[in-house]
Amino acid sequence: MFKPILSTFALLTSTAIAQADSAPMSFDVAEDHTRIFMAAQPVHDNGMPAHGNAFLSQGYIYPAGTLNDGAKGVNLDGTPAFPGLVLGTWTCDGYFVGDGGNATSGVWVISRQVFEFNDGDTVITQGPEIADIGKKNLRPITGATGDYAEIEGGLIQTTLGFNDFMAINATFAFETAPSDQAAYTIDEDDVLEWDSGAPVGPIEDRPDTNS
Repeated sequence: MFKPILSTFALLTSTAIAQADSAPMSFDVAEDHTRIFMAAQPVHDNGMPAHGNAFLSQGYIYPAGTLNDGAKGVNLDGTPAFPGLVLGTWTCDGYFVGDGGNATSGVWVISRQVFEFNDGDTVITQGPEIADIGKKNLRPITGATGDYAEIEGGLIQTTLGFNDFMAINATFAFETAPSDQAAYTIDEDDVLEWDSGAPVGPIEDRPDTNS
């Protein structure tokens, strides 16, 4: 009875694995300083955005490791430093919270991040971001399409630092890949069937045990 259900589940899971194999499971993002927009108010005395300040930012998605060793990722005019490596566009919007732009640790923004890949795949995450450099921050995945439609777990963001233009470089990796179908496959020969002897079927067809 369980074989059709298990077979269907295994098929769906194996499809998810095949899809994920064709998409990068980790990647870098270089924020483009020419596409960072923040509200005029509220701001701190030093001009940095304060709690409640709304912002919108965009950048370039690169293969994982592209931004190692402090690589900028973006030229002075906002063009990608590695045009042949661009995987897509990253868009981030939200609000500064807490100490906002003056924060060096802990949550400093609540944001939505949209990863749009050149092949049409998308991933959306939403939640808190931390100001800590080099510290992992798990963000919930709230939507995904294409090769990422069946992805499980969240997306881990690690901020690498700020480039010369005061824009963020970060690296991202999925928390977990789609589950291994082998863990959910049951061999029918290994299943012990047990007959309880209890009558099965409509009540009117059962033998009269009271006579």
